[in-house]
Amino acid sequence: MAFLDVRYLGGPGIWTYRPVLEARVDIGVLEDFPSNVIPGFYARLACWLPGLIEHRCSIGERGGFLKRLEDGTWPCHILEHVTLELQGLAGLPGGFGKARETSKRGVYKVVVRAYHEKLTRACLDAARELVLSAMKDLPFDIDSTVRGLRRMADSLCLGPSTACIVDAADDRDIPALRLSEGNLVQFGYGIRQRRIWTAETDATPAIAESISRDKALTKRLLSDCGVPVPAGVEVSSAEEAWEAAEDIGLPVVVKPVDGNHGRGVFINLITKDQVETAFSVAKEEGSGVIVERFVPGIEHRLLVVGGKLAAAARGEEIFVTGDGRATITELIEAQINSNPLRGSSEEHPLNLVRLDSAARLELQRQGFSPDSIPPKDVSVLVQRNGSVAFDVTDRVHPETAAIAALAARIVGLDIAGIDLLAEDISRPLSEQNGAIVEVNAGPGLLMHLKPAVGIGRPVGKFIIDSLFSDAEDGRIPVVGITGTGDNADLARLVAWMLRPNFHVGMACGSGFFLGARQVSKGNCANFSSARKVLLNPSVDAAVFENGPRVILAEGLAYDRCQVGVVTGIAEDAMDGEFDILDADKMATVLRTQVDVVLPKGAAVLNAMDKRVAEMAQYCDGEVIHYSLDESALPDAGRAVFAREGSLFAREGGQEALLIESSRFSGRLEAALAGAATALALDLDRNLIRDALESFDKENT
Repeated sequence: MAFLDVRYLGGPGIWTYRPVLEARVDIGVLEDFPSNVIPGFYARLACWLPGLIEHRCSIGERGGFLKRLEDGTWPCHILEHVTLELQGLAGLPGGFGKARETSKRGVYKVVVRAYHEKLTRACLDAARELVLSAMKDLPFDIDSTVRGLRRMADSLCLGPSTACIVDAADDRDIPALRLSEGNLVQFGYGIRQRRIWTAETDATPAIAESISRDKALTKRLLSDCGVPVPAGVEVSSAEEAWEAAEDIGLPVVVKPVDGNHGRGVFINLITKDQVETAFSVAKEEGSGVIVERFVPGIEHRLLVVGGKLAAAARGEEIFVTGDGRATITELIEAQINSNPLRGSSEEHPLNLVRLDSAARLELQRQGFSPDSIPPKDVSVLVQRNGSVAFDVTDRVHPETAAIAALAARIVGLDIAGIDLLAEDISRPLSEQNGAIVEVNAGPGLLMHLKPAVGIGRPVGKFIIDSLFSDAEDGRIPVVGITGTGDNADLARLVAWMLRPNFHVGMACGSGFFLGARQVSKGNCANFSSARKVLLNPSVDAAVFENGPRVILAEGLAYDRCQVGVVTGIAEDAMDGEFDILDADKMATVLRTQVDVVLPKGAAVLNAMDKRVAEMAQYCDGEVIHYSLDESALPDAGRAVFAREGSLFAREGGQEALLIESSRFSGRLEAALAGAATALALDLDRNLIRDALESFDKENT
């Protein structure tokens, strides 16, 4: 089972709208050995991957793939399903998969959804080894393989906070482009784009982020604006810390001035030794130390997005109960950390409990140490505020929600995690001496997505809705042009027509252009150049030439387009490298450009080419035909045609002259396609005429 080549298609292609990995696989003699003739193969594969029972396959029901496996199917079909199952075990959705024969016996194309190129390639490689091991009755360490794939997924794929925002954008049909190996993501194209970095956006001010890191400054600003905060002071020594504690009044909290994630935070301190010990630890976690009034209550995290409460979660007080035999350390493992909801991965909503310095102080206050054996039935408090993972969104008092939103606005954050202490979140803070203790930029979202108790909240949707109004989708006009001939002149004509009203980015066979400036020479009709156009925040319209090989080898750089143009298919069109051996197969390739037209967009089709004209049935939007011969046009719909060398437009059953033959000297067929594209973009008719008259491909 040899991989002849493996390609990553980063956008829509002949298989699906999504990025995929396409492998050309030679199975050699295995072509004569379907799964049902290999002794023990079915049992071994089903044992190693019990999740295959959920694969419905073409049968369309649970267990469908296993039924195909039992009845007899070929190795590449099995390779497809095993790759998808390994992706699922790595923590990713299964997704699309196909296995198709080529014209050469024993050679297949295996295609699987690729959430990340490197990870999917690793899953494909592992699937090959697993399938061969099952065939040859060799050992295979499935547990080790899955662990390795999970580590890859954790390091390569978007984190859950970012992923939930990307998923929310997808639900609204807003395109997303990952800009780094981290969590930097662009939504939308060109001038309409917005960016996030996890839970920070391009609207998150650097000043606000800096303020949030300075806990003393944050607290002073909140207090000056009437937000309840605990009284406190910044100190520089253990002695000053104790003096401040006495002035404020015991008990107190000692914490770093710019710490995060609760590191170095000590609460409910009542003795000089506790305060001085806490100071020495907190000093190592930040650039300074704050001593502030202890506020009784449970820690809560309120997520504010766009000035509104989006979600809220409550922390937990963690106790162990003595049995008269086990130490506190042993009780923590037996009674707390044994909970399957606890763990160190993102799949666990609750953290493992560790006896850090703050927990040891809490035990010391009660007269215990980690090695103490509490009497039977005696409860010992281990943590006052454990994992904040218990959803209380629906219980937050409106007054408290308003105060949290005000705190975010005071600091200046569009997305903020507000930490507050309250005994009962359903009552106003003023009734219980509650207070806001921190305002955080870039807050974690996992506690709201997958709480330990309660329902997950659609925080990704709230963030996307704050970036894009209901009427916005982040899109600019995108024109994609394909055909088996040279369409660079057509691309340049369309860009020329758009230039009076738009700053146009163009990638075509003649180069890479931004407005009138040629950025790169040579053939730039490729994925990379097109993606650069979409990333440019000055571009408000884009024109792309996409030859068949771009679609086959790379995929389209955009997910959908406003206008998709197909100019024609040569009768001898083929590409043996991709097993496209006749014009009919080439038509399925070029149809991709029609498949991605938006419902409010249009396909521009050459009515004189039967294969192209038949693509109209696959368009989600309008279809506009063009033709040198008006008799080739369908009876209805908008169209552009030539009559005695002049160009006419047909709209609503009425004909209108676009340009007389004497005023146009360019290539007539390209002019027809360009004029039809301009109509699809609702350009002014006078502008179309002027553009056709003035277009000079040598100077554009």
